[in-house]
Amino acid sequence: MLFMLVSKTRTDLSSEEFAHLGELAKQFYANVPDGVTLHNDWAAVDGSKTYALIEADDELLIETIQSPFRPYVDIEISAVRNLAGWEVGGDVETTG
Repeated sequence: MLFMLVSKTRTDLSSEEFAHLGELAKQFYANVPDGVTLHNDWAAVDGSKTYALIEADDELLIETIQSPFRPYVDIEISAVRNLAGWEVGGDVETTG
């Protein structure tokens, strides 16, 4: 399944907490767990949020790998699917 993660860093973090968040992120990117594929990752231009497209067998795995980040980041996880096209009055074709 594909999941879109929207992560918003909490604005009340101390400099030490923000540094720890950075270390957690480096560790994640260096060791993406088995069963997880990180397809792409984006950051908002203003630095307020990040967006990640991740593939995993189920949402529980996503919740597990995101749990160390929860004290520092508000995370929204949504199961998503690819859209192949969209026409007025027509059906949406999906893939994946």
